Amino acid sequence: MEYTNLLVTQKESIQWITINRPAQLNALNKQTIQELHEAITAANNDTTIRVVALTGAGEKSFVAGADIKEFSDFSPEEGKNLAKEGQEKLFDLIENSRKPIIAAVNGFALGGGLELAMASHIRVASENAKLGLPEVSLGVIPGYGGTQRLAQLVGKGKANEMIFTAGMISASEALSWGLVNSVCAQEELIPVVEKIATKIAANSPIAISSAIRAVNASTKSNVNGFATEIEEFGNCFGTKDFVEGTTAFLEKRKPTFTN
Repeated sequence: MEYTNLLVTQKESIQWITINRPAQLNALNKQTIQELHEAITAANNDTTIRVVALTGAGEKSFVAGADIKEFSDFSPEEGKNLAKEGQEKLFDLIENSRKPIIAAVNGFALGGGLELAMASHIRVASENAKLGLPEVSLGVIPGYGGTQRLAQLVGKGKANEMIFTAGMISASEALSWGLVNSVCAQEELIPVVEKIATKIAANSPIAISSAIRAVNASTKSNVNGFATEIEEFGNCFGTKDFVEGTTAFLEKRKPTFTN
């Protein structure tokens, strides 16, 4: 599939999706959100892909927020529709993806960019990364799940501080707060992400999908996470991956999982 604002490449079972609007610091506009929706949906349906990695083009920015020009004159109702459509089309899609998604944060991750990273399952940042939710400086609040996911990741107090001050934090601060999983030199970002992705790809894709659903259940107020874990755990026993994994363990060999 051809995209205007994305570069999509595959290396073995790892697919890289690069947001390619460097002149706009890879800002999210309506077209980019739609293309990301299409690319991630396609990845979820592609049995050759085990892990998806998201990053931004260039060395300055992962995603430096949303494209403000597109909504600067919106009414309250249009604003609600913008947030609802964006959450459903992209950010919830990423969080609930059957394939693990790793955000390779290679610079500014602001506003919608940080929300994109937070919706991902794992976040790796380069040392030059700057992260923040500056929306209140524009008279609005984060609308793509930022108020919810940031509080889940770093706690209510730190989330309030980041959102209320509209400030940016460094990659090292983000690591100490638990906002990112690890930090590395920019030139090491892709190899580090690929190393993590390769380890993930060696495991059962069916079990990983189950684990995503179980972990996500822990953050939903209307869902019993323990009950979800029990259900997903039991379901794994009916899969070919379970047979292969346990058989390989007993035979003292590495498993070969199909997708």
